[in-house]
Amino acid sequence: MKPLLITDCDEVLVHMVRHFRDWLGEAHAIDFDLGGGDFTSSMTRRNGAAAPTQDEMWGLLGGFFPAEMARQTLVPGAAEALRALAAQADIVILTNLSDACHAARVQQLAAFGIPHRVVCNQGGKGQPVAALVAEHGDPVTVFVDDLAVHHDSVARHAPGVHRLHMIAEPLLAAAMPPAPAAHARIDDWVEARDWIEARFAARMAA
Repeated sequence: MKPLLITDCDEVLVHMVRHFRDWLGEAHAIDFDLGGGDFTSSMTRRNGAAAPTQDEMWGLLGGFFPAEMARQTLVPGAAEALRALAAQADIVILTNLSDACHAARVQQLAAFGIPHRVVCNQGGKGQPVAALVAEHGDPVTVFVDDLAVHHDSVARHAPGVHRLHMIAEPLLAAAMPPAPAAHARIDDWVEARDWIEARFAARMAA
């Protein structure tokens, strides 16, 4: 039975926040502080009006996906690491986008040389990770994501999964502490690949 790698996409495989920041400035005259942590509190309007609410923030993200996805760039080392890992493991991209964005995400990743299965999700990732693990026969599994909330969700719903916290954007990474529910924090794919391969080689659950 092959091991299983379940990985997020934005700020793990492709850069998102730096391009979202640029688009907010160009299209909406909103400044976005990448080191501010929380998305909503990091946004300020250049005209001095009230900052976007959380609902407005979600609307802005909806304007970025999928219309502006062509701006996104590949995280260094991500495609190479996945190519190497695919020789020994099944790989699923679990991305928190609406189902309407599925085709655009598949196309985007394929253009970067990442042809693996894409699953869209909304909300916590613990239950979909548990379902994917069961679907693949309960193999040794590694989960990679940039958000602490998803590591907590996976820890609760699929505790045997190895959890790697990764934030590929340096400014965001510097502002965010390691996820408490993750087993490791690595923000570079060269080192991350070694960590993942070691988990696979040990053939043990977390």
